[in-house]
Amino acid sequence: MYVNSIINKFIESLPNYLDNIANIINSISTVSIFYIINTLIVLTIVFIESQRASTSWAWILVLLLIPYLGLILYLLLGRTIYREKIFPYSRQEKIEYQQRMLNRKKPYEISVEDTILYKNKNLISLNFKSDQAFLTTNNDITVITDGNEKFKLLFEDIKNAKEYIHIQYYIIKMDNIGKKLFDLLEQKLNEGVKIYILYDDIGSRTLNRITLRRLRNAGAKTKSFFKSSLPLINLRMNYRNHRKIVVIDGKIGYTGGFNVGDEYIGLDKNLGYWRDTHIRIVGDAVSALNFRFIDDWNSQVQQRGDSDFISLLDDHICNHENMKQTIPIQIVTSGPDKRLEQIKLGYLNMINRAKEYIYIQSPYFIPDESVMDALKMAILSGIDVRIMIPNKPDHIFVRWANYAYVGELVKLGARVYEYNKGFLHAKTIIVDDSVTSVGSANFDNRSFKLNFEINSFIYDNATTIKFKNIFLEDTKSSKLLSLDKYLKRSIIIKIKESISKLISPIL
Repeated sequence: MYVNSIINKFIESLPNYLDNIANIINSISTVSIFYIINTLIVLTIVFIESQRASTSWAWILVLLLIPYLGLILYLLLGRTIYREKIFPYSRQEKIEYQQRMLNRKKPYEISVEDTILYKNKNLISLNFKSDQAFLTTNNDITVITDGNEKFKLLFEDIKNAKEYIHIQYYIIKMDNIGKKLFDLLEQKLNEGVKIYILYDDIGSRTLNRITLRRLRNAGAKTKSFFKSSLPLINLRMNYRNHRKIVVIDGKIGYTGGFNVGDEYIGLDKNLGYWRDTHIRIVGDAVSALNFRFIDDWNSQVQQRGDSDFISLLDDHICNHENMKQTIPIQIVTSGPDKRLEQIKLGYLNMINRAKEYIYIQSPYFIPDESVMDALKMAILSGIDVRIMIPNKPDHIFVRWANYAYVGELVKLGARVYEYNKGFLHAKTIIVDDSVTSVGSANFDNRSFKLNFEINSFIYDNATTIKFKNIFLEDTKSSKLLSLDKYLKRSIIIKIKESISKLISPIL
């Protein structure tokens, strides 16, 4: 009886309990909901997202101090994507592809007699284990430092294409040079050549289906990387495909710093002459460029459920003749889809093993703590460290962030040059007449952690000396940043440096 009485009273009072719960729910304001969401995101960052402690604390402070704007910024810029299955091919499939393309099982073979390779065996091993980068030696390369020369060579190779052309750029503009490229591609389509064009959705934001209609109607396949399904909002806007790749018939490849636009041939009045570095590869290393393009392309086909899938099968095998030069190359890629920062690890290995000199060119010299410490150790160890940055940056905050970091190294004895002839966009690191890395990756957090990048690691004495001489020639068009000048900078410049350094991780 007693139990039944309690149950009856509970049933009678249940409507009142439910009304009270409903009133509590109705009393929760939109503000409270946002704070709850903010709290959940903070907990996610702390306990789930595997970010650096400094990065986690920065986002926690942003979310707590400016909850509304902070939430928007986090959704656009802060989410990690390494857990997502972005690219269709696995590590093992990449290895098998290279084995098939190169007709060999081992990723690299090094003997003591190969002086340069033996000297760099740890770097070669690192690049394979981190990014499955096979070492190829049957290669000939052309170093390109001028935009007009680059497009002259590229257009001539496109004219001679017989089967297919794979094109990938961060920026493609339909200006003078862009129209020339598209006119030439349309001509090749009419000859039966297959053409695939992949461009970044943010970098090439002026390139759309309307501007591409003529090429598409002629049979070209085009895709934008991480295209947003929402108008004016791209939740992956912070993760850009910064790679530059052209592969022609599997025989010729281009990669480096040049995009497609008139500024890259020096026609931008504000930036002036455009000083960049690109390489044209003929040989086995082209197969690695082709894999990267196909994987990037298929990732976007997979994302949208399209039918324009490019096969990795034997129709892309190309048996190269023995080259006049046998230049060893590893093509290394990195991106936010992986926890390892592969290209940065390669840079660190080069810096830490240097015995004589380290020459660096980068328009964005905003390295993280690990790279700064490595460079400081090199300088203090008596190694000749020289860094070249542009005197005409394309972003005002970048200029002062560059100053903040190079200033620390100048104080220790590094020689820093400001390129004055125009805009310096080259991304190279040259070490000890033995190894050079050239590609799309800058010395900054964006290239190390946020962008999809590609670099060529070249192990050759003569080629590295060529790059060194190019650097030394560029110093003639540069101004040395003296310690005296840096120490006498005004308080206003110091404030600009501090602000720019604070926001440097997202520049």
